Amino acid sequence: MTPQNLMLLPLSTPKLSIGCPILDHCLGGGIPCNSITELVGESGSGKTQLCLQLTVRAQLPPTHGGLRGSSVYIFTEFSFPFRRLQQLGNLYHASYPNLIRLEPLEDIYVHGVHDAEELIHVLGDIEAFIAIDHTCLPVKLIVIDSITALFRSQYQTTPADLKRRSEMFFNISGTLKGLANKFGLAVVVTNQVMDFIGPHDGVNGVRLGNLESLDTSGIRVSPALGLAWAHS
Repeated sequence: MTPQNLMLLPLSTPKLSIGCPILDHCLGGGIPCNSITELVGESGSGKTQLCLQLTVRAQLPPTHGGLRGSSVYIFTEFSFPFRRLQQLGNLYHASYPNLIRLEPLEDIYVHGVHDAEELIHVLGDIEAFIAIDHTCLPVKLIVIDSITALFRSQYQTTPADLKRRSEMFFNISGTLKGLANKFGLAVVVTNQVMDFIGPHDGVNGVRLGNLESLDTSGIRVSPALGLAWAHS
């Protein structure tokens, strides 16, 4: 077996369909389990709406693009939009009356977090919660919306704070990857954007994340939190 042959093998990782054939095609079938997927976009671009939709779609069986699982939704910077989620739940129950329970929100667990240290503690609690396995459907999706808010004001630009921030990035990402691999979860994290100032080949030839830059409304932007988070 060579590396080239390995790349030709079909991927067997379960995926959670977004519900849009075009986006699912771009993602090779949907949001993959056993890994982290980051959604990047401006405020108001639909990141939260997409995440809410995923929590309901996760309850569908794999034959309909779901994971037959429940979800944990961690929100960081707004009051949770329960009314919007209720509307989505009613819509999906009407569309799949035999596949989704009458109360879809019973399979979505919500928790508010205000800083990075609290998130680490909550992720530890989530691991114990998943391991107990007392939910009607097994937890198959974790959403963090958004990761950006936890770092925008808590850390200064001093070398010591930047070092602590980078360590926290790797702590959070490592914990999420561990949960994804241990329990076969799909993990979705939203990130915001910042104005991109620099040449098209990145900063000193180094790209920020997987994309050099994005263009939105005629403005060049890049994912927030910089290289340390991108490397995480």
